[in-house]
Amino acid sequence: MSENPPIPSRSEFPHFCEIQTRWHDNDVYQHVNNVIYYSFFDTAVNEHLIASGVLDIATSPTIALVIETQCQYFSSVSFPDKVSVGLKVAHLGNSSVRYETALFRNDDSQASALGRFVHVYVDRKSNRPVPIPEPVRQVLQRIQPE
Repeated sequence: MSENPPIPSRSEFPHFCEIQTRWHDNDVYQHVNNVIYYSFFDTAVNEHLIASGVLDIATSPTIALVIETQCQYFSSVSFPDKVSVGLKVAHLGNSSVRYETALFRNDDSQASALGRFVHVYVDRKSNRPVPIPEPVRQVLQRIQPE
């Protein structure tokens, strides 16, 4: 069995999205259910693209579809915690991007979870892969560590 990777810290992420947990995010074990973490990842990525002006969810001719997700859990999050979702680009290809996302509970400096989230850019009408549009690529490069 391989050694566990180090738990990510806030300093590793150039962009953050703040999310307030909700009462119904908790499951019967009194912590945020694992499926909600994926919603946090999706929210952070799309919030960044929309706020940067490169995604209009109703009209953009090119859209990004999720083709892969993964999450590694380190510690629990529960309502009424606030979550900071750290976001960075781990790999930028021709038509795809792999994000790394980390969930930080309240003011914690170490992540409660680490996610990987892959988007493939497609033409909205044909659903066929296309190159990442240049304005999107520029926004993504800003959150890609050197």
